[in-house]
Amino acid sequence: MNIDWHRSLLTRTTVVDKNYKNTQNVRRFMIEECGPNFRFDREFMAWIRNDAAKNLADVVDEWKRRHST
Repeated sequence: MNIDWHRSLLTRTTVVDKNYKNTQNVRRFMIEECGPNFRFDREFMAWIRNDAAKNLADVVDEWKRRHST
C-alpha cells in the first residue's frame, strides 16, 4: 500500500517505504512526537532512507536518541 506522505494520517506504526518523503505532514508528526526542537538534518534524512526496514516509531526513537541530553 502506497502512503501519501503529504496527506495520510501518520502514526508510529506507519511503515517508512521506498517512496518516503520529508513532507510538512511528516514534519508535523515528528514535532508532535519529538517536541518543538525537532529538525531534519542531512545525516538523519539519510538514515531514514537507508533501506533498512523501519516505521515512524523507529524514526522518532532514533531522533530522540541522537538528541538526548
